[in-house]
Amino acid sequence: MFDASLLKDKVILITGGGTGLGRAMGERFLELGARLAITSRREEVLAKAAAEMGGEVFYKSCDVRDPQQIAEMVSAVEQHYGRIDVLINNAAGNFASPTENLSPRAVDAVLNIVLHGTFYTTLEVGKRWIEQGGGGTMLNIVTSYASTGSAFVVPSAAAKAGVLALTRSLAVEWARHGIRQVAIAPGLFPTDGAWSRLAPTPELSEKLLNRVPLRRVGEKDELANLAAYLISDYAGYINGEVVTIDGGEWLQGAGQFNDLLEVTEEQWVGLAEMTRKGKS
Repeated sequence: MFDASLLKDKVILITGGGTGLGRAMGERFLELGARLAITSRREEVLAKAAAEMGGEVFYKSCDVRDPQQIAEMVSAVEQHYGRIDVLINNAAGNFASPTENLSPRAVDAVLNIVLHGTFYTTLEVGKRWIEQGGGGTMLNIVTSYASTGSAFVVPSAAAKAGVLALTRSLAVEWARHGIRQVAIAPGLFPTDGAWSRLAPTPELSEKLLNRVPLRRVGEKDELANLAAYLISDYAGYINGEVVTIDGGEWLQGAGQFNDLLEVTEEQWVGLAEMTRKGKS
């Protein structure tokens, strides 16, 4: 579907780029001609990923909760490649818990990575793009419940909602500088570590899966291909938009009568008969 030169010579920086969906996106971008920079807190993870991903991969460790580390990381990427064309804000943290059981430290653990980290990185790269006058594209990875909210992952819901608001706000404010904002809201894309914190038992995994009308989880390539399109020149007129990729999960929960999917054919026949007889 994609030409091998779709992202030719684009310099792409991915936070949280050494593992999971960040790494999957990076590998796809490399196949499409990009020059890649990845960052996360653990240098050994980055080094391993860079050695295995193929293509040109620059890495530097960085804690996105620390603006000074972000500035140093962005400067290192610019020194290596000469510029940055695309920023992917992918670094995240999440776990499931009753909200009343959370400590302020637990809340901050998520907010500081997801909301503050995304905001800090966006500011650092955005200010440089404005000063340099070249523009660029920012892709934020949010979640389907950034719009709806979700019980038991409230810090993540609040943080991702903030990132979505950031995306839509800067789509207007920074467009005059040639800076484009887009977002992806993934549904169930199991990754090592994160999935075990959100669905620690087979029963919970099955329950989550049954919420998806397509009755399956997403494949990493599906998200990576969507990301590649959104940051490419072909999507140059898409600005401030969030694309949900969740197999229809959020729509399943949104429809008031969607649980009627559980009604059997025999029950539907009985209900129709009752309706014809004027019963309720």
